[in-house]
Amino acid sequence: MSIKPAHILGRNGRYRYTALNPFVAKKIGFSKLRTKELLKTNDIATAELYHVFESPEDLEIINWETIPVPFVIKPASGSAGKGIWVIKKKVEDKSLWVNNQGNKLAKEDLDLHILNILDGEFSTWGSNHKALVEEMIPPHPKLAKLAYQGTPDIRVIVFNSVPVMAMARIPTKESKSKANLDQGAIGVGIDMASGVTIHGVKGKKKDIKFFPNTKKKVHGIMIPQWTEILEVAVKAANVAGYKYMGADLFIHEEKGPMIVELNGFPGLSIQLANDAGLKRRLERVEGLEVRNAQHGVKIAQALFAEVFIDENKAGEAIPIISYRPTVQVFDDKRKPHTTDALINTSRYRSAISQELAEELGHYDIEDLLWRQKEIEGSVPVIEIKLKIKDQTIKTAMVVIKRLNRTSHKIELGRRDVQGFLVGDKKS
Repeated sequence: MSIKPAHILGRNGRYRYTALNPFVAKKIGFSKLRTKELLKTNDIATAELYHVFESPEDLEIINWETIPVPFVIKPASGSAGKGIWVIKKKVEDKSLWVNNQGNKLAKEDLDLHILNILDGEFSTWGSNHKALVEEMIPPHPKLAKLAYQGTPDIRVIVFNSVPVMAMARIPTKESKSKANLDQGAIGVGIDMASGVTIHGVKGKKKDIKFFPNTKKKVHGIMIPQWTEILEVAVKAANVAGYKYMGADLFIHEEKGPMIVELNGFPGLSIQLANDAGLKRRLERVEGLEVRNAQHGVKIAQALFAEVFIDENKAGEAIPIISYRPTVQVFDDKRKPHTTDALINTSRYRSAISQELAEELGHYDIEDLLWRQKEIEGSVPVIEIKLKIKDQTIKTAMVVIKRLNRTSHKIELGRRDVQGFLVGDKKS
C-alpha cells in the first residue's frame, strides 16, 4: 500500500467527525425503518417495504405466498450484513422459496428466522428488535457480471455535504454472496471525478489486480450513473442531518441509485480500497460553504480527481505541448474560445484571468466552488472546461485579476498538464 501514514484516518480520528453528528441523525441511522421512512418522505429512492415484524404475533397475519419475489429479510437494527436473507424465487405450486445460494426454504424456515431477528440475535444496538421484509434490488447489468450471485453496492463517505471517498463492494463466493468486506467481499476504490475504478482489495488485507478466477481487471470499470450516485448520497446525508456518514446504495437500471442504509459510523477499510487516506480529504472540505448536493459533488470532483491512464493506449506517443500553448476554453453555452496560456509548474492548480472568466459567463455565485488563499488574498475557485491538444478536461481554476494585464489569460498548473510532455514544440 502507498497510503501516507499522515493521511490515514484511524478510529480515534474518526470519532472527531462522528461526534459532529446530532443525536437525531444517529437515531435515524440506527434504524433501517426510520431511515426508510425519512427517505420516502423526501422522495429519495429506496427499496419498497413489504412488511414489518414487531412481535411474534405478526407471523399469524402474514401470508408469505403474497410477498413478491425476489425479496429480502433483514433486522431493522443490524450491521455488517448480519441476519440478511435474500430470497430469489419461489418454487412453483409449492410453499418453498430459494435463497441466493440455491438452498430451498420452507415457511417454517422463514418464520424461524423472523423469530431469531425479533429475539435480537442479529441486532447491533437497541432492545426493540424488528424484522423487515423488502424488495430485493437486482444488480445493475454492468456490475452483475462482476459479482458472485449477490448485488454489488456503492459506499460513499460524505462530510460537510461533500462526497469525499467511495468504493464498490462486490460479493464473492467466500462472502456468501454478500457485499461485506469482513466476510471476504471485494472492495474497489472509485475515482470521484470520473466514476472509474482505480484499485482493489479482497477482504481487508489482500491487494488484487484481477477479479477472482478471471482476467478481468479491477481498475478501469466505469460505474454507471456516477454523478447521480454522489448527489443522492449527499441529499440523504442532508435530510438526515448527518455531518459525517457513509451512504450505501444499489444501482437500479431503471430507478437509478437507491439508498440501502445510512451509517453514522462507517468503517475505515474504504481507505484500503482506494489506496488513499480519508484524513487529508476530510481536512480539505472542512469549513467550506456548500450550497446544495450538486455543489458538493462539483467540489468533490474538482478536489479528488485521480490520474487514470487507459492501458489500452499504452505505447502511444505522449503529446507534446509548448510552454506557451494555445488552448480552447468553453463558455457557459459550451462554445469554445481560443486563448493563449502559459505553463507555470510552480502552481499546482491552474488560474484564469477575471476578465476571461467574466467573458465566458463563469464568474457568478453558481460557478463558485470555494475560495482559496492566494498572494492577492482570498480568490474564487471556479469550474472550467478546456481543451489542450486533443484532450478535453474539466478542472478547477483560481480566478486572478493579475492575469488581466498579461498576454496569456490562463496559467496551467501541474495538475492539468499531467500526461503531456512540455517542450519547444508549438501546440
